[in-house]
Amino acid sequence: MTLLLSNDEVDGLLQMPDCIDAMEQALRAFGDRRAGNAGRCEILTATDRPDALYSLMSMNGVVPDLGVAAVRINSDILTWPASERGIKRVKVPSAPNGRYVGLVLLFSTATGEPLAIYPDGVVQRMRTGATSGLAAKYLARTNASVAALLGTGWQAGSQAMAICAVRGIERIHCFSPRQDGRQAFAAEMSAKLGIEVSAAATAREAVRGADVVLCATNSMQPILPADWLEPGMHVSSLKRLELDPSVVAAADRVITHSRNADAPAQIIRTDGADLARDSDLEKAALARAIDEDALPTLADIVLGRAAGRAHDRDITLFLNHTGLGYQFAATGALIYRRAMERGVGRKLDTDWFTSALPS
Repeated sequence: MTLLLSNDEVDGLLQMPDCIDAMEQALRAFGDRRAGNAGRCEILTATDRPDALYSLMSMNGVVPDLGVAAVRINSDILTWPASERGIKRVKVPSAPNGRYVGLVLLFSTATGEPLAIYPDGVVQRMRTGATSGLAAKYLARTNASVAALLGTGWQAGSQAMAICAVRGIERIHCFSPRQDGRQAFAAEMSAKLGIEVSAAATAREAVRGADVVLCATNSMQPILPADWLEPGMHVSSLKRLELDPSVVAAADRVITHSRNADAPAQIIRTDGADLARDSDLEKAALARAIDEDALPTLADIVLGRAAGRAHDRDITLFLNHTGLGYQFAATGALIYRRAMERGVGRKLDTDWFTSALPS
């Protein structure tokens, strides 16, 4: 049987500490070449909206140690709205009933059969947060107790959950441009995490005195300048453009999730798809600061092949810019095992998804 799961069901099965453990196990396999990963592939085309593009994106990975392979697929309408704060890349929920389209397909490496199908909404958030949490486990000071969170959107919540899972965080100061948004986020996360989460009036106020700074925005302009950094900070970033390039130069130790050469991304633009320039901007911004392919990876740190933090006063920086398919295999193995143990999900006849004819 093949399991069909909803986002709500996945949310009940995937807890952050377990997700971080699963990510570490899979990353060790990936670093030792006992797991395989294909880079992100995105095709951008014109669509009916003059201010938008259609995007078909996929990534996949195989972790034989966990017995699974995963494919993540997104079918999106993308826009780049401008405001007084600059340009952002925004997905539009254009599917019926105002919904997004993202799926994870999980397969068995023993039989090839499809094990599960579920939306990528919750797992996308959790795998990103877990990767940042895993980096903080190895790079943040062990006595870190105050975190700053720049961004209060969907991804920001998992960043807060992850840092609390690996460090004894007592307070989080968050900032995003909309006052009502950051106040609502602070109230929600205070209740969820059981610690003080407060909304700062400015990004500078949020960062001042923090042991850990987590950037989780969709900004296409820098939101963290180098002169805000303090000795001993650990910083993580989800997008290249949210960091001023001088931040990379100012850090004592810079770690990337994965080198571009290890899992090269492919972006294909058809005629009429020139609206999207963010990937070009991202590459240019990073190139001005550092050669990412020359950096040690998170797998190098986890496997002890490269050094992490050397001193309490070191500023460490984790570039969590590249999503990889192994993350969906790692989380998928955990989701599937828990679902089977708890009897969660709808069981579908696997014959619907297989064929007696060779492909």
